[in-house]
Amino acid sequence: MKAVFELVDALKDAGIVRDYALFGAMAQIRYTEPVATLDADVLVLLPGEAGFDALSPIYRFCESRGYRPHGEAIQVDDWPVQFIPTFSALTEEAVREAETGEVEGHPVRVVSAAHLAVLALSVGRAKDHARILALLESGATDRVQISALAERHGLTPKWRDFTRRFFGE
Repeated sequence: MKAVFELVDALKDAGIVRDYALFGAMAQIRYTEPVATLDADVLVLLPGEAGFDALSPIYRFCESRGYRPHGEAIQVDDWPVQFIPTFSALTEEAVREAETGEVEGHPVRVVSAAHLAVLALSVGRAKDHARILALLESGATDRVQISALAERHGLTPKWRDFTRRFFGE
């Protein structure tokens, strides 16, 4: 896993990405019990306008380092890595306000627990609801933080539906 974050740091140092943060199941592991995952998802804040082929500089850079595409991901040692450009104010804020953790002695930027929960809320699949519940149960975030963040990003109706469904409110 360390090779993944060395690669992401190299992308940042080369100016191909302005910033990044791990999100999805790999980020959740920072805050909850381990969960099964097959890949690493990395939100990237790209320099300038993201066009139709926004990820091609990342793919070219990775290929120059010997990392090849594998489906939607780049294979970095044993890990498929999906690079996902920020696509909303919420994802941009999640990257800007990411926390720094450590993986195998390497510093890693990770989406905060509250942002991770609200990103999951915005998608709304069963596994996303499970992620929110796990983050709440672990104490990594709370309903007040999620509610405030959901409100700031226009997701209050989804949060109300979630709390009604899971907490009977």
